[in-house]
Amino acid sequence: MLPKEDEEEQEQQLDLDLIELTYSASQYDRNRLDQYLTGQTEFSRARVQKLIDDGQVTVNGASARASLKLKDGDTVIVTVPPPEVLAAQPENIPLHIVFEDEHLLVINKAAGMVTHPGAGVSSGTLVNAVLHHCQGRLSSIGGVIRPGIVHRLDKDTSGLIMVAKTDVAHQGLSQQLQNKEAKRVYLALLEGVATADSGNVDAPIGRHPVKRKEMTIVKAGDLQSKARSARTHYQVMKFFTKYCLVECQLETGRTHQIRVHMASLNLPVVGDVVYNKKSSGSLEARHKLGLVGQALHAARLTLRHPVSGLLLEFQAELPQDFERLLAKLK
Repeated sequence: MLPKEDEEEQEQQLDLDLIELTYSASQYDRNRLDQYLTGQTEFSRARVQKLIDDGQVTVNGASARASLKLKDGDTVIVTVPPPEVLAAQPENIPLHIVFEDEHLLVINKAAGMVTHPGAGVSSGTLVNAVLHHCQGRLSSIGGVIRPGIVHRLDKDTSGLIMVAKTDVAHQGLSQQLQNKEAKRVYLALLEGVATADSGNVDAPIGRHPVKRKEMTIVKAGDLQSKARSARTHYQVMKFFTKYCLVECQLETGRTHQIRVHMASLNLPVVGDVVYNKKSSGSLEARHKLGLVGQALHAARLTLRHPVSGLLLEFQAELPQDFERLLAKLK
């Protein structure tokens, strides 16, 4: 077992070879896998969760969920990949900063901006802009590709996103999201008219078995091991002839959650070119409606400051294209 030490210092010491750590469980009293590994390794819980999500942790030779309860005799293997080569470089890109101190940034992200580098995207992202603004001083927990990123917004979604400058802040904010203490409220214009003023969607989301870039609701009996529970609460704010404006509050934060859940109600997000199969679900329709991205905006964010504990509440007004579209519908 590796000795406990600071994660960043430990990762700097790792060679560029893949490393495997093996543990033999005993006398655990059915501890959760993520809790056990956080106690046994030098990694933070956020880092452990990422390793599990990436399929780098097996129990008795099989991939496992973070919530798996260990029992005597279980063999846990953690595969630690080599450190990533820094792909994100600082870029002088304007940011709409809502709040900033030495630990935390809250940014109102514009639609069209990718949150962090990925396949085929190495520049122009929020991470590139934040690296320049913070002169590289961001939390390391997200790895070198996603420094400071605690949660993400889709490229074509606008609104509030929190960025951690320190590992302490990152761990605290991640814990709040996991414990459902941080509240995120979105405004979405949906194509179609809801049959109820409010409702809940409680349906697990997993990777689409064929379209690997898409997510889908996993029905009972489907064999998709990485499906995760997902819950969205919605409230209709205004009805239009062919649309409705809703407020969505996330209880969980799965990839594309609101877009997938609303589409499952036959109420897809206007301008969503992936999950909206109706008339407003194309780039041409977006252009005609005057939208830059999809009509989905992270409007409110409530959290406790990860260091001071003070309750912080932020709001971001709708972007101009979204506002103009609503004005036309009235």
